[in-house]
Amino acid sequence: MADPLLFNPRTYDPAHFDPETRRLLRATVDWFEERGKRQLIEDYRSRAWLADFLAFSAKEGLFATFLTPASAAGGQQDKRWDTARIAALNEIFGFYGLDYWYAWQVTILGLGPVWQSDNAAARGRAAELLDQGEVFAFGLSEKSHGADIYSTDMLLEPDGDGGFLASGSKYYIGNGNAAGLVSVFGRRTDVEGPDGYVFFAADSRHEAYHLVKNVVDSSKYVSEFRLERYPVRPDDILHTGRAAFDAALNTVNVGKFNLCTASIGICEHAMYEAVTHAQNRILYGRPVTAFPHVRRELTDAYVRLIGMKLFSDRAVDYFRSAGPDDRRYLLFNPMTKMKVTTEGEKVIDLMWDVIAAKGFEKDTYFAQAATEIRGLPKLEGTVHVNLALILKFMGNHLLAPTEYPPVETRLDAADDAFLFQQGPARGLGAIRFHDWRAAYDAYAELPNVARLREQADALCEFVTTAAPDEEQSRDLDLLLAVGQLFALVVHGQLILEQARLTGLEQDVLDELFAVLVRDFSAHAVELHGKDSATAEQQRWALGAVRRPVVDDARSQRVWERVEALAGAYEMAP
Repeated sequence: MADPLLFNPRTYDPAHFDPETRRLLRATVDWFEERGKRQLIEDYRSRAWLADFLAFSAKEGLFATFLTPASAAGGQQDKRWDTARIAALNEIFGFYGLDYWYAWQVTILGLGPVWQSDNAAARGRAAELLDQGEVFAFGLSEKSHGADIYSTDMLLEPDGDGGFLASGSKYYIGNGNAAGLVSVFGRRTDVEGPDGYVFFAADSRHEAYHLVKNVVDSSKYVSEFRLERYPVRPDDILHTGRAAFDAALNTVNVGKFNLCTASIGICEHAMYEAVTHAQNRILYGRPVTAFPHVRRELTDAYVRLIGMKLFSDRAVDYFRSAGPDDRRYLLFNPMTKMKVTTEGEKVIDLMWDVIAAKGFEKDTYFAQAATEIRGLPKLEGTVHVNLALILKFMGNHLLAPTEYPPVETRLDAADDAFLFQQGPARGLGAIRFHDWRAAYDAYAELPNVARLREQADALCEFVTTAAPDEEQSRDLDLLLAVGQLFALVVHGQLILEQARLTGLEQDVLDELFAVLVRDFSAHAVELHGKDSATAEQQRWALGAVRRPVVDDARSQRVWERVEALAGAYEMAP
């Protein structure tokens, strides 16, 4: 029987969406299923460009429908920027192969500066290109500077006729081989400081655009390209000055959210394979799943995956309900990028410990899942960068809650217009949050939720009595350990909110929180061992360690859910 908590192509019916969204999501699943596992794996192994997939997308109007905001849709009702259905498609792409997701993801990034722009000509051109089935690219990173946009060497020299000639190179640019429009970040040679920043639109087919190479060995075309006196007309200018800088950061805010649901899709497909293999493999006269350590590892993987889904689904609601007076999404966004994707790595590792050599076999999805899951925590800012960002919110989130109207589940067919009207990318330390304790209090009767609540309260005590001093605040290694503890509190909060909204079985929830209690304890021990931790901080760290509440009957009931995944899904050959 299919597990209602996991995506299963055999039973998938996104009935909570409007008819056209349902049709497109189901059509996408059917395209992959008809293509079959053998061809999918062969395309991955041969590094084939995604021409067939992009032809399907163009024929169905998939990217155009999902990625054209209502303001550029010309009154076509099915076109809108809807984070809920974008998340659903991320999960499907991850389930079948990250290469497909990547072409979609960098199209989203490439569109970000365009949809934030007031340039009507560029917006109209982008909408037309989407209708034609084109993909887009985001020309931000450079080989020498990475994503350090303060140091860009893409230079725009005035041409004396109101435009510019752009010269320079970009690196790690997805879809750079085929993009109908590349959003390129650079700076003017005649203006000093941030006023000189420019975002402009380029065409990868132009003679002054030189494709150097694919910098990775993959179907993903992660390009290096070079512009040599590329003519930039006034109609190509998307943003200038500080607005160009803000557009870069705000685009990443929109784009990096997609990593969490791609990670979920990868883990779901891999889990069907892993549990089925373990259940059918006989070792020492018994199925592999008869061994206690195997059951624990697969159960931990399952509940971690459910936690990933719950957190990400709830974060969608905050994204869609955001506005100038509610920017809580700016915490939950790096959480999805950092926490959910690293949880995905743990899920794959737990299953790989069980299936061992099977995870290397060339005819499995798992072999590519084990490789591709590593990339997601490292895209759109490293784990460390996003942990450092999360720390900016810690004081207000833990200690200074304020009142907000309730945020309901957001699956309505609405356009998320604010994502392209985010405004200046600053003021993070002033953002306020609702009281995190309410989510924990609603499940106070669950033993392991109560245990993590004890640890969260202890973290509040740490922040008020043993927080890093001025010198320690320059020790990023120590701060990141604190960030991991804070991230667990936020992770638990949104999981609990979504559990309440969806009526999640309490067995699954308490088993998940047993894992989170262990995680908090492990990070506390890590903090204890940091070179610069004070004696007071070391005492606090050991005092925050808790043992999860063990319930063999609960664990057995959750194991039975995991065991039922054996044979529940196998992709068509």
